[in-house]
Amino acid sequence: MMSLASIHRYLFERVDNSGLVLFRIFFGLLIFLEVVGAFATGWIHETFVAPQHALPFIGFEWLTLPSPTAVYSYYGLIAVAGLCIMLGFYYRVATIAFAFLWWGCYLMQKVHYNNHYYLLILLGVFLAVVPAHRYRSLDVRRNPAILQHTCPRWCVLIFCLQVALVFTYASLAKLYPDWLAGKPIAIWFDAKAHYPVLGPLFGQAWFRTFIIYGGIFFDLLITPLLLWRRTRVLGFVLCIIFNVFNSITFQIGGFPYLMIALTIFFFPPETIRKIFFRKKELVQPVSKVYTPRYKNIVTAALVLYFAVQLLLPLRHLLFPGSVFWTEEGHRMAWHMMLRTKSGHLSFEARRADGQTIPVQLRDYFTTLQIRAISRSPDMIWQAAQIILRDLRSKGYTDVALYAQSKVSLNGGPLKSFVDPKADFATISWDPFQRSPWILD
Repeated sequence: MMSLASIHRYLFERVDNSGLVLFRIFFGLLIFLEVVGAFATGWIHETFVAPQHALPFIGFEWLTLPSPTAVYSYYGLIAVAGLCIMLGFYYRVATIAFAFLWWGCYLMQKVHYNNHYYLLILLGVFLAVVPAHRYRSLDVRRNPAILQHTCPRWCVLIFCLQVALVFTYASLAKLYPDWLAGKPIAIWFDAKAHYPVLGPLFGQAWFRTFIIYGGIFFDLLITPLLLWRRTRVLGFVLCIIFNVFNSITFQIGGFPYLMIALTIFFFPPETIRKIFFRKKELVQPVSKVYTPRYKNIVTAALVLYFAVQLLLPLRHLLFPGSVFWTEEGHRMAWHMMLRTKSGHLSFEARRADGQTIPVQLRDYFTTLQIRAISRSPDMIWQAAQIILRDLRSKGYTDVALYAQSKVSLNGGPLKSFVDPKADFATISWDPFQRSPWILD
């Protein structure tokens, strides 16, 4: 068993920083392109400008932008931060700004929840604490004294560990009956049968089976393949094929290319240097490893962070029922592309005297929001609170609000999702307990 001193020597050994520098460049570029795409496709308008009511994470309702100008300016700042990260220009300021700004985007809306939004927060925090600007950056041009050709090993290791966690949990999450039966795959591929080249393949049973089991084994084995020298190139090629296929098929933004960029950390830094930084000084091995005075703080922080990352995806096990149905514990658990849900939702408001008050969801929410609300319990609760506030502002102080909801999971039959007798005027939200009004 390794001693604490051995662990410190391993974590703080100086290694070539070529991979870290290259990833910084790719990451900043991907962030910039992600924001450009959000502007160009109307995603920002659809998500933040068009809705009259936001649906943020519960508890962060205060985190809103007051006007369309503020929304576009906010995303403009993220684009600038991405460019500054790429160029290594005021790098610390840019990475910290990006981490907070992107975290804000994540918390301000759930309609477009995607695992890669969460991953970008984590990677942004990583970049804010590692010295990825000490080579090939404008900061070095401004201040040549900060130039370095190495970094502590832990600065590279944290990215490898995060990748391993993402893929491993993604693989384990696929081991459930509907995925193995190909139900979500059938729905997605049927809708994409018109695609050129790939369209005919989507209808083939053998191809669907290949995707079902290929997805499980790819997610489970890609980290070992990248770690082992003899299979590293094979793993890299498979990673490119897998992620480009996902990009073409599912149009999920820059996430596939981010995952390809993360493979940089699995290659020897000397290989990265020879390909991308040929003029970079060759790093010579040292016989003695210097461990800084703050080594215990760094080690403890790494242990705590990865302990949280190990446990957080398992929190859905604390709630009864299937996470794919209840959604409780779904977010931040690397449940990527696992299920599809559809359904319909309506509310009925009644006064104490039995008078019914008409409630139309389209009076409060966009079509996109209504689709997301109908399949997500926490957003159903939030929508109910928004409607109740509006009704009370109109003088209906004694009103009760009931929901009628039917949901189909993975193409199955429509089933009741919410207890129709539950009065949302009396229900509070508790993120740590199962909501009893969600029907099994």
